[in-house]
Amino acid sequence: MSFPAGAVSVGITPTCWTNDDFPGIGEDISFEQCISEMALAGYEGCSVGHKFPKDPTELRDALALRGLRVTEPWSSTYFTVEGMHERTVAAFRDQMSFIQAAGGDRIVVAELGHAVHQQPVALLANRPIFDDARWNRMVAGLHELGKLAADAGMMLCYHHHMGTGVQTRQDVDRLLADTDPGLVHLLLDTGHLTWAGDDPLALARAYAGRIAHVHLKDLRAEVLAEWRRTDSSFHDAVLAGIFTVPGDGMIDFKSVLGALADGGYRGWLVVEAEQDPRRAHPLASAKRAREYLRATARI
Repeated sequence: MSFPAGAVSVGITPTCWTNDDFPGIGEDISFEQCISEMALAGYEGCSVGHKFPKDPTELRDALALRGLRVTEPWSSTYFTVEGMHERTVAAFRDQMSFIQAAGGDRIVVAELGHAVHQQPVALLANRPIFDDARWNRMVAGLHELGKLAADAGMMLCYHHHMGTGVQTRQDVDRLLADTDPGLVHLLLDTGHLTWAGDDPLALARAYAGRIAHVHLKDLRAEVLAEWRRTDSSFHDAVLAGIFTVPGDGMIDFKSVLGALADGGYRGWLVVEAEQDPRRAHPLASAKRAREYLRATARI
């Protein structure tokens, strides 16, 4: 199994160092330390975190100094709640302009209307289930954003996520069936899909033509088993160490990466592990994941 030369680039998110959902995690770690250690660990790019400069030129220069590029920004959508359509579109336009100026060509979205992953509540018991009206509003909104991105030469990539209305394989199947493949692409997140109880390998095989971005995160089986017993909050599961970097948990990445290569995937492979840096040393974790990917997939 191998990707053709130049087909993929390997990036990492800041979540080994700091956390956007819970800014108190890793709050003492600076932007400069984060991106310097990303470069030291051997990555080519990174996603944009809450500590990153808000000026795209400043960000681009800081990353370029370390041989890094932007992989993507995040733009939350709120099409399933009242009074948020125009504000969602405006925020997306701002993020799209930012990422273009910073040198990126993908923008990641997830519908966070009624989402509970940032709330101190049982995750599975309270995650939203959209009725047809809300679902259809979300789909229409994603088409609108996808058209804006396509017209700007960019790609909108939808991120299925625990605690949201698009969480399971069944949700992803419905989303991809209901959306235009030219406008709405899929971000495959191995950790979130496995946590939801589904198989990232099967998804990679089924939707090779729709996957335009990949987050590679692993799960610790013992923490997942405890979460299934207790249905704790997303926050508590993260602090307990449910996520880890590829090669340190239960997911068969060799098969997943092989399916992506066989399916002709081109683009970013982005390592991600939302971890407490006090328990999992960020640089050590980042280096271990990078070495694992070199050994496993020759990338």
